[in-house]
Amino acid sequence: MSGKEKILKDEIIAVGRRLYETGLAVAKSGNISALLSEGSILITASGTSLGDLKEGDIVKIDLATNTPEGNVPASSELPLHSLVYKNFPAKVVIHCHPPLINGYFAVCDSLQALTFETKFYLGEVPVIPQDTPTVTDPASVIEALKSNSLVVLKNHGTVAIGDKFSEALDITEALEEAVKSAAIAKLFNKQAFDALDTALKDSLKKDGGAYPMFSLRHIEAIVELVNSDEFIARKGKELDLTLKLAIKLEGSSAVYKFNFEKGRVVKLDTDSEAPFVISASGDIWEQVFLGELDPFVAVTQGRMKLEGQIGQLSKWYVPFSRLFELFKQVPFK
Repeated sequence: MSGKEKILKDEIIAVGRRLYETGLAVAKSGNISALLSEGSILITASGTSLGDLKEGDIVKIDLATNTPEGNVPASSELPLHSLVYKNFPAKVVIHCHPPLINGYFAVCDSLQALTFETKFYLGEVPVIPQDTPTVTDPASVIEALKSNSLVVLKNHGTVAIGDKFSEALDITEALEEAVKSAAIAKLFNKQAFDALDTALKDSLKKDGGAYPMFSLRHIEAIVELVNSDEFIARKGKELDLTLKLAIKLEGSSAVYKFNFEKGRVVKLDTDSEAPFVISASGDIWEQVFLGELDPFVAVTQGRMKLEGQIGQLSKWYVPFSRLFELFKQVPFK
């Protein structure tokens, strides 16, 4: 056994114990994997208890053939784990069955977020219908993971991916805490809860002509909406939203700098000389402009790159969230 394999097995054992101790995995439910090399992964074996893993309970898999090294059978969820590593640069996968998450999504189809932290780190968590004890349609989970590093499998559990185990653990635990808060709030005051949820969603519709994505006219149309929006104007003055923020399309020369003064874009430049620069590929920007991906969540989950400190941007979370909502109102092609 190589040194890296020994280290990864120890990490998987520690993560399994953490999931068990926090109640996110019980008995013989759940499975964990980690990328060992470009062509192989380590994954927990079938029928193992995550809270009491041994080195022999972790199987080495050849990704090209999905075959195990040795006679110990891998988890039945191996096809899902394998597809994750073939479609994403993720290095770890955690699949577990958190009781509060499962209970909440058994009766709700979406997360009703009550805190800014939930909106900031989790965003809109995709929920995938699940009819069997094992994931039989991993392709739908892979599609959902394109917009969020955490996915709920209805009546089953969660799948979280990341560059390291701490990232996947953090968002899984954050969702368990979020549904706990939602359940308690609903018990306290259902009417107020529903009203808050409606306000947070604040759904908007597209209208008008369509522009080429990331073209000057596309961005100018967004600026026009921002400067005519009463909510951004009010919050911009209240929070002194004065800064320079650039957005950049990777692989091209397209870049736009918003010069904000108290919530109003006073000038639109085409350079990236700004203290904050958000960049991403075209498919990620498409998800953002469609309203399928929250840029704050995309940055914290590593789907978009940010030059600058996200903590400094977060003080303007409320007006920026509205800005990203306005993105959806400008049709593009």
